[in-house]
Amino acid sequence: MCLAIPGKILTTEEQNGCRTGSVRFGGITRQTYLDFVPEAQIGDYVMVHVGFAISKVDADEAARTYKELESLGLIEGELGPSGGPADETGS
Repeated sequence: MCLAIPGKILTTEEQNGCRTGSVRFGGITRQTYLDFVPEAQIGDYVMVHVGFAISKVDADEAARTYKELESLGLIEGELGPSGGPADETGS
């Protein structure tokens, strides 16, 4: 099953004509395409589906959704286990 997971935009940049950014999901950070949410900026929360941010959400909604997905055991299946090479430390 593929889900949209909420994450926080940490950085943005242009790569090969596409807007991308680092998005943090709990302790995991992934590169994400941001072209579908041109209004999203660093610090905003977005819903990410298969590497593409598809909508912007507020911080409270992002936290509620993330907790619910985590309690159902669905985060690890979508992002992989935390502690891997994409794990972000110190924030």
